[in-house]
Amino acid sequence: MSVRAGNMLGKYRLVEKLGRGVMAEVYRAYDPGLNRRVAVKVLHSFLAGEEDFLGRFEREATAMTRLQHPNIVRILDFDHEGDLYYIVMEFIDGSTLQAELRERSRMGQPFDPKETARILTAIGNAVDYVHGKGVVHRDLKPANIMFTSEGEPMLTDFGIAKIVGAKRYTMTGAISGTPTYMSPEQGQGERGDERSDIYSLGVIL
Repeated sequence: MSVRAGNMLGKYRLVEKLGRGVMAEVYRAYDPGLNRRVAVKVLHSFLAGEEDFLGRFEREATAMTRLQHPNIVRILDFDHEGDLYYIVMEFIDGSTLQAELRERSRMGQPFDPKETARILTAIGNAVDYVHGKGVVHRDLKPANIMFTSEGEPMLTDFGIAKIVGAKRYTMTGAISGTPTYMSPEQGQGERGDERSDIYSLGVIL
């Protein structure tokens, strides 16, 4: 099955491709049953051939749906059609911290200390929450921090590293630039734990 804007994927109509990475494509989509916009992350089909992929996908996606925090993008659903596995998230109509940093650098208008503290306090609280649930993000970076239309920072992409496998995620992360924010042990292909998230948060700061 091909994936493109205009197609149905399960009960969701894919409206517009928002981005493509080494692990997945993200679409703005529409849920007709609940009449709402959602974001659908479609994992690349080659990942389905990985050993124990189905078990990891179901286990980690289920764990992500249980995360409820005001600064974490909610996982609403997950499913698959053939070798296409996808995760449905609430739609955040805003930019990423990465995009904001680039624009502010171009304009010569960096975040002031008060705004920086507000953003990192919110994300730090979200990270502390998931660590208390036994969950580790493993890929904290500005591209995974989004802003709502009201300017509230939201952390996204929980569990993706574990779904695709730590070793593969590290290898492909080297291609996409993620190692800038990786802890040293992750850069060496190790799994990483809560301390890895804290290291990455410090690099973002």
